[in-house]
Amino acid sequence: MKIIKYLIQAFIIYTLFLIIKIIGLNVSRIIFSRIFILFGSFFKSDDIINKNLQIVYNDLELEDKKKIKQQMWSNYGKVFVEYMFLKKFRENLFSDHHMQIKGIENLEGILRNKQKAIFISGHFANFELMSMELTKLGVNLATIYRPLNNFFINPLMESLRKKYICHNQIKKGISGIREAINFLKNNTSIALMLDQRLSEGEKINFFGQPALTTTLPAQLALKFKCPIIPIFISRTPKNHFIMEIMEPINFNNYEKETYKIDTTTELNKILEKMIIRSSGQWIWTHDRWKS
Repeated sequence: MKIIKYLIQAFIIYTLFLIIKIIGLNVSRIIFSRIFILFGSFFKSDDIINKNLQIVYNDLELEDKKKIKQQMWSNYGKVFVEYMFLKKFRENLFSDHHMQIKGIENLEGILRNKQKAIFISGHFANFELMSMELTKLGVNLATIYRPLNNFFINPLMESLRKKYICHNQIKKGISGIREAINFLKNNTSIALMLDQRLSEGEKINFFGQPALTTTLPAQLALKFKCPIIPIFISRTPKNHFIMEIMEPINFNNYEKETYKIDTTTELNKILEKMIIRSSGQWIWTHDRWKS
């Protein structure tokens, strides 16, 4: 039964991708932004989104929460469209300079001395562009990702990521951690998203409530004595992007027993600030506070 479900999903997705390629980026963004606003809640649980919004914005008016959800689905639709144009993003084929990068000076030491770092971010705007832009800047990088459940669609997504985003792709999981360690041993930086719930994570405070959170960035930084660099990406009203490379987090006392928890707590605080800055561009569908 699951195979039939996945097969139908794949047929629909591939058909939509074909339509998107035919009608082009700008028109597709407009159309699919509206489609996702109208039908998004049929595919992702509205209960999870509402629960998450209540935790983060318990005093916010219902109408304001509705606006955040609409903005999220709109952005979701645009990201869906943009997968078909990753080659143009990669090769800077847009005449309007789609990406502005701030804080590039925070990469100078990494690039000049060929150092490794742990790059972290969340699912904001078009989150795929973080790894793409870092590799375009010359960072030797490997990216940790979560494969799609649908095995008919996942090969396409993996191919797009390897070809246009970052060639070195690491599947999330125990074997992925071993791969990440090997990449770091070979002086390759690691990029990962901090905001997904992981069953193997630690319960760390996130907006005042414990949430299962990966401690991998802290563990890798401790093991390899390398900095953690947060990245924030936002989408402008004209569908350009701003990528902010924040100051490296260098913790001097690497031997501290509570380092893993303290560091992850600090990273969650950084992620909280990103969400408050750009609530309508964060993906609220992840069940971050699931018990």
